[in-house]
Amino acid sequence: MVARRGSSGPDSVALIEIDLYGDLMIAASSADEDRLSPDRIDEILGVGAERADGAVGRDHP
Repeated sequence: MVARRGSSGPDSVALIEIDLYGDLMIAASSADEDRLSPDRIDEILGVGAERADGAVGRDHP
């Protein structure tokens, strides 16, 4: 787990970022093309539709 200095618990933002990075790595490793397109990255991260509203991110349990 990732912990902030001076805190006893995990850094929830860091854990979310690690999860998103993992999703991108899995998608990139299984992609047929050399690079993921910006649209594909948005799809993986779940931000495509939300960008119009100004929100970035996806829901996490």
